[in-house]
Amino acid sequence: MDLRTLISPDICRIPMQSSDRQSAIDELIDHLAALGKVKDPKRITKIVWEREMQRTTGIGEGLAVPHGRCPSLESLTIAMGVPAQPIDFQSFDKKPVQFIVLVLSPEEAITDHVQVLGAVSRLMADPGFRRRAFAVEDSQQLCDLFLESLQTN
Repeated sequence: MDLRTLISPDICRIPMQSSDRQSAIDELIDHLAALGKVKDPKRITKIVWEREMQRTTGIGEGLAVPHGRCPSLESLTIAMGVPAQPIDFQSFDKKPVQFIVLVLSPEEAITDHVQVLGAVSRLMADPGFRRRAFAVEDSQQLCDLFLESLQTN
């Protein structure tokens, strides 16, 4: 799965209005619903939140990657957001989240789901990338950063 095919300015929320992890997840799912990329936001929210309750998706260094495999989805989709203020995601390193990537996929798309999660994690492991991602001011800057970084990796 080529992550570049999923990235466009319309999937980004900058700044996000949410102040806690549940409302942040809701905001990104509702954004995808408004774009017509998901059809059953309530069900998808339930699936993602149940996954979040099993184990936080705040993976550290200011990043959260909430995700879920959803039967009502036809294709893998993502949303990205930069909260106006850092959010407590109960991350492993206890640091508040400054950047969120929501990953949603059909139930049967296990390989693509894991590949996208891995690609996001690899990018965010780079301190320089994180620093630039946390500082973006608009959706186009964020997309350009991701596309440029994915091109060189």
